[in-house]
Amino acid sequence: MTTRRLSELLREPTTRRTFITRTSALAVAIPMIDAVLDACAPGSKGDQAAAREPASQKAPPTPQNPDSRLDTSLHVPSRGAPIMAPTNIALQRYDPALPPVAPGRTKQVHMTIREVPIRITADTVVAGWTFDGTIPGPIVHVRQGDTVEFTLTNDGSIPHSMDFHASRLDPKTAFRSVLPGQSISYTFQPRYAGAFLYHCGTAPVLMHIGSGMFGAIIVDPPTPLPAAREFVLVQNEFYLATPANGIAAFDYTRMLATQPDFVAFNGGPGQYQADPIRVRRGARVRFYVLSAGPTHPCAFHIVGEQFDTVYLGAPPENAIHGVQTFNVAAGGGMIFEFVADIPGEFPFVNHAFGHGQKGAIGMLLVEA
Repeated sequence: MTTRRLSELLREPTTRRTFITRTSALAVAIPMIDAVLDACAPGSKGDQAAAREPASQKAPPTPQNPDSRLDTSLHVPSRGAPIMAPTNIALQRYDPALPPVAPGRTKQVHMTIREVPIRITADTVVAGWTFDGTIPGPIVHVRQGDTVEFTLTNDGSIPHSMDFHASRLDPKTAFRSVLPGQSISYTFQPRYAGAFLYHCGTAPVLMHIGSGMFGAIIVDPPTPLPAAREFVLVQNEFYLATPANGIAAFDYTRMLATQPDFVAFNGGPGQYQADPIRVRRGARVRFYVLSAGPTHPCAFHIVGEQFDTVYLGAPPENAIHGVQTFNVAAGGGMIFEFVADIPGEFPFVNHAFGHGQKGAIGMLLVEA
């Protein structure tokens, strides 16, 4: 690719669709770190009042490229991940319980990008790119119509960004990349209720989601759903390189081949088998199920149970009833619920068992 053609691509108007499709070609063409960082730097903010940069962070005079269509991740070794011996990294259970909604109609959400090693199984540590140090990132819980004031701070070593599927914003402005040591802020109001994904949108998106940069935002409808025990399950895939010094980096080539080493709920393959989700008999159980991918869907099923209600879209509309299994698309989220009226042990799985056997399986324990 010539320098002239590269310059033309950088000047072309870019939609969310086109910047994703042009990512790989541009990434391979630019091995120089200076060019990468310049291209990913924040540019002109235009007239978008919803997306703003803190006054203390003044953007340098660089070419406008706010949607970060250039690759940074494949050319820059992470300086933040392998910072401790793998033997000192504990295996931690991700709490699937939906946290309560904070009071008030304005929610302030601040996340920090951290590149840290994370143990995902007893014998596997990965060099994670994370929001707030966990895979997935923290569960965000708001109401439809709330004002979400969001700030993202980059404590990592390369540019990253944030794409909320629950928002309606110009992605070139709000979802642009943040350079290391800088922050970005924007505001949005969720129009619809439901289970929505958030993820890093920096190119290549495949690499950033595949390295752990995703999470769930749950939006309640104006009229609350029936009282229930509520849990969030975010399925994802892990594509790993050969470990170095006990820590496995993520493998972009293997992500392209779409044959994962592990598939997990909430970042831990099989973690809810060893430590089940527990409810009392008679409780209504509601699962918010999302697939972060980066590629594969989740055919969600509970062995020995049926869903009396599945919300295909914003609840309480779009419900179907008497469902055994339903596919949650990569990048999507749905709501599954039933009354746990039979005591026992009920496996919940991705019924695409090639992925279920790789870790997308857990246990719901209904106690009498």
